[in-house]
Amino acid sequence: MTEEELARFKALLLETRAELSQSTESQKEMVETVELDQSAVGRLSRLDAIQAQQMAKDTVRRYQQQLVRIEAALRRVDAGEYGDCLDCGMEIDQRRLLIDPATPRCIKCAEKFA
Repeated sequence: MTEEELARFKALLLETRAELSQSTESQKEMVETVELDQSAVGRLSRLDAIQAQQMAKDTVRRYQQQLVRIEAALRRVDAGEYGDCLDCGMEIDQRRLLIDPATPRCIKCAEKFA
């Protein structure tokens, strides 16, 4: 991978990290304790509010997992190991990296874990 390509992927990782961090913060607001105004008409029922809260918790968890993967990819960039499969050491196809820039494995090795 050329230095220019590496810089492009690093920028993509940094941009994705910033977007996920912002999205995580907005989702955390939805996770706060569910309170229902019983006197208001047209409000969500308590069950709907609890379900929405659980979905927000799941989304935050998923975003946090993605952030961990992105941080690991950025460490690989700094170590000069980005774009190489963690298992076999072969170069990961750039088309795969464009789809998921944080992926640590080539398609062959990823299929072994699926």
